[in-house]
Amino acid sequence: MNIPYSLDIATLRQRYQSGSFTPLDLVEALLERLAGEDSHHIWISRLDADALRAYASALQGKDPTSLPLYGIPFAIKDNIDLAGLPTTAGCPEYAYSPTQTATVVQRLIDAGAIPLGKTNLDQFATGLNGTRSPYGACRNAFNPDYISGGSSAGSAVAVALGLASFSLGTDTAGSGRVPAAFNNLVGHKPSCGALSTRGVVPACRSLDAVSIFALTAEDAERVLAVAAGFDAEDEYSLTLEPHGFDFGRAGSFRFGVPLEKGLEFFGNADGERLFGQAVERLEALGGTPVAIDLAPFLETARLLYGGPWVAERYLAIRDFFDAHSDKVFPPVREIIAGGRNYSAADTFAHLYKLRAAKRICDAAWNDIDVMLTPTAGTIYRVEEMEADPIRLNSNLGYYTNFMNLLDLAATAVPAGFQNDGLPFGITLIAPLHQDGPLLHLASRMQQALGARLGATDHALPAAESLNLLADGQIRVAVVGAHLSGLPLNSQLTDRNARLVAATQTALNYRLYALPDGKRPGLVKVPTDGAAIACEVWEMPASQFGSFVAGIPAPLGIGKLELTNGSIVNGFICEGIGVADAQDITAYGGWRAWLASMSD
Repeated sequence: MNIPYSLDIATLRQRYQSGSFTPLDLVEALLERLAGEDSHHIWISRLDADALRAYASALQGKDPTSLPLYGIPFAIKDNIDLAGLPTTAGCPEYAYSPTQTATVVQRLIDAGAIPLGKTNLDQFATGLNGTRSPYGACRNAFNPDYISGGSSAGSAVAVALGLASFSLGTDTAGSGRVPAAFNNLVGHKPSCGALSTRGVVPACRSLDAVSIFALTAEDAERVLAVAAGFDAEDEYSLTLEPHGFDFGRAGSFRFGVPLEKGLEFFGNADGERLFGQAVERLEALGGTPVAIDLAPFLETARLLYGGPWVAERYLAIRDFFDAHSDKVFPPVREIIAGGRNYSAADTFAHLYKLRAAKRICDAAWNDIDVMLTPTAGTIYRVEEMEADPIRLNSNLGYYTNFMNLLDLAATAVPAGFQNDGLPFGITLIAPLHQDGPLLHLASRMQQALGARLGATDHALPAAESLNLLADGQIRVAVVGAHLSGLPLNSQLTDRNARLVAATQTALNYRLYALPDGKRPGLVKVPTDGAAIACEVWEMPASQFGSFVAGIPAPLGIGKLELTNGSIVNGFICEGIGVADAQDITAYGGWRAWLASMSD
């Protein structure tokens, strides 16, 4: 059965709020849809009809607006625990029955989301292709002859085919991004630690991240806002800090583009063409490209499988592996077995290499706000991957393997279709805690591209301007010597402030040149006011106190109304301060008055 409506969260919320549709209605429709043959090998296990109906019935009588994910169905990669279903990590002999649901899953359920079941994966989350599973090679949502991407294979295909609104994956080396690119989805790999990994079978414990597959960037932001949060019982958990400057919504920003020598498409001319179009799309959105040498990032990526981090994969399942290595898929077995060969001295030697590499790579962020790369240079047929599993899988990780080693956040975004009808994707990359700006820019990229949702026939809905993640920024309007290019502007720029807009105040202000001739005073008046030219700047909240402390009387910071009706912090003047001042309102602003004085 083809469900005749999109499962994106905005659409479902509208249907629920209309009162004509309930979560139980959705469950019944999904049960019918899921009753068919699983020819794509998406699922390892699913909740039965009674369990799904129980989740839906628990929402009856509740206001759909009272829970952020009210009645939203989601899928779970089968290395993440859901009480009531076994966790296999793609290996039936390893399976166990958890008594407690993973922290991240429980947060989603508490927010009203409905879990559907556990999805297929590359065994022990070791692979980027989706073929390394005893439950069958997971097939691409657009063409089943091609790979789905992995290791979070079933999680991506379930969303792409309209079986779930979103899904959880894990991402250590690209597993939350490559499947998104191959199935026309948004795939967000959060800042490491933002989503608790308690209740997740580790791949590399120190690098693992729970990831989100969604139909839209807005849906990914909604899920992230619910799922993120500090977990005291997860030693790698962290609290997402305010992200600061939102390059994702800025009129101008700088984006890094790898030098041509660093780009690799493995003979895929369509990928090269579509990546070039993505660069142009970012430029059209206000981005200024900056050439970036990808070599240090690629060198760092080689540490992931060429260093002691494979020992973490061995450690995660050591007892099982030592007793039952014959039950592990050959390519996975070869990788994990290599983890036995590293000494403590080897580990420290590679940690030193990583530290040095990170210092070099971190310098790139001095020149850019965000980096753009392909998610994967090309895609392969299932038979090709099975014939050459190690080399081709390595190709898939070319742009992804460095990410968690360098503690970066990333969002995979659809970027069009190849001539053969298969999707291509790009990835937006930024430092830790920049999840909000990444998703906002991903939304703009997705809207600029248009097209459909996943592999369904549903069109991309209009963008929503969500602000669910704290930015930690304070906006302040300046009217005098702090304006761009004037003597005190450095007091803003030295505090990492950025210009948001050049605008005007509302029509109820008068401007005065104070007696010292160096500063203006802005006074709100009940009548006979005018619009005064101003600039709105944005600075980190941590810098705002020192900025205000340096403002001399009779000036201060108060609430200032702009011409569009919004209220921001802004420079105002005490009434007594303009007693002997010159009224310069007629000039419309401080710059105009200064220009008149030089004539």
